[in-house]
Amino acid sequence: MKLIIAGATGYVATELIRQSLRRPDVTSVVALARKTVAAPADVAGANAAKLTSVVVKDYETGPYDDEATRKALAGADACIWTVAITPSKSSAYPFKEVRRICQSSTLAGLRAIHGAGSNRPFRFLYMSGIAAERDQTKKPPFKPEYSLMRATCSLRLYCGVLVLTCQGQTENDILAYAADHREVEPIIVKPGLITSNRLFQDWIMAPLVGVVAGVPNMPLSALATVMLDQAINGAKADTILAAELVQMGKDLATKQAKQ
Repeated sequence: MKLIIAGATGYVATELIRQSLRRPDVTSVVALARKTVAAPADVAGANAAKLTSVVVKDYETGPYDDEATRKALAGADACIWTVAITPSKSSAYPFKEVRRICQSSTLAGLRAIHGAGSNRPFRFLYMSGIAAERDQTKKPPFKPEYSLMRATCSLRLYCGVLVLTCQGQTENDILAYAADHREVEPIIVKPGLITSNRLFQDWIMAPLVGVVAGVPNMPLSALATVMLDQAINGAKADTILAAELVQMGKDLATKQAKQ
């Protein structure tokens, strides 16, 4: 299958690329980013020849109508979209720009990739987060504008970055687009705490924050495995909650151990 990973230089996307280059069921990986993406050099069993780097100046405007870009995006079976401005960084930007990156760019990317001639079905997996609020009549207590757009629950550990970008209206937009284009299968994942599974602080602080805030934590590698599995094999529902992601990760780990 041909997989597009958008926001390919990011924390989660980098792990997605590492794993997808090792998977024989992924025949082509398109890394969509604002700068060139190279295959990781330290991944055992990775096939770097499968990776194609596609550079766009902007995730909203592309340019997606460039012939080379359209050709690179055409024929995709799935896209995993990780592009966002995290809540911890959102205050540094005008909200108009935050909305453009998190919401407008997502829909523009979906339309462009689908319009380039995707396969059927075409799975669009959007990484949201645990506290997404789709009901736009509610007023969340934390960063209400941002929360309704991306309904945020973001935490950052001392050394490990815990990216929890959630969304409300963007989810609604994706689901509405899929309702109008039946060949598009939306998958929205809402992880809780994302840990690196390599840092000492994760083992101490993540469980503590999980208990205090009631937020499930999940290693980055396990989350990437689940996201890839859902993008490749499809999901039973269009929305996967944090606790479900954690259980899926455990189930996949058990399955792989038996193989």
